[in-house]
Amino acid sequence: MRYSGPVCRLCRREGVKLFLKGDKCFTKCVLDKRKSVPGMHGKSFTGGRKASEYNKRLREKQKLRRVIGLAERPFRRYFALAAKRPGLTGENLLRMLETRLDNVTQRLGFAISKVAARQMVLHGHMLVNGKRVSIPSFQLKPGDVVSMRESSRANTTYLRWWEQTHQSSAFPSWLESNAGTFSGTVKTWPMRDEMSFPVNEQLIVELYSK
Repeated sequence: MRYSGPVCRLCRREGVKLFLKGDKCFTKCVLDKRKSVPGMHGKSFTGGRKASEYNKRLREKQKLRRVIGLAERPFRRYFALAAKRPGLTGENLLRMLETRLDNVTQRLGFAISKVAARQMVLHGHMLVNGKRVSIPSFQLKPGDVVSMRESSRANTTYLRWWEQTHQSSAFPSWLESNAGTFSGTVKTWPMRDEMSFPVNEQLIVELYSK
């Protein structure tokens, strides 16, 4: 079941910024005021008992799930697919999540957050290779072109996001953005140092391998 409560509680639970609210994460972050986990008995991030090895691995998994916005069952499916592919399971997992349509939509500057990107895809505003795709988990590959529907470009909110991100953001080398045509291209598969997830994927692999 997808979480639909206040997303700031998720950042407090993990003790780090997950950047789930776009600009507000930089200007009105709750972590700047409340240094404790949610709940009436919430402990300070730095206080309380030392976390167990299991808890450390669990928190890394939960952090990644919450950043990408996945429930446990689909997340496990991603892990199972990553384990079957050649190479490092952890990097395979992150690469699959990184090249989801909703994530690429946000990284190309169409949306200010992953939540907003997911909504844009669900509402049919995004095209892949000229065809409308409304599945946030749609898997992109090198050579795919992501663009915004022409009728959606008049939306003042989307236009502001697009202009804002293209004035202030640096795009990873595996993506190419074309500001003039409201489009972007997946050039190559992303390398580990260019993936947007602030997690230690090896801890997640160890959690699921037991």
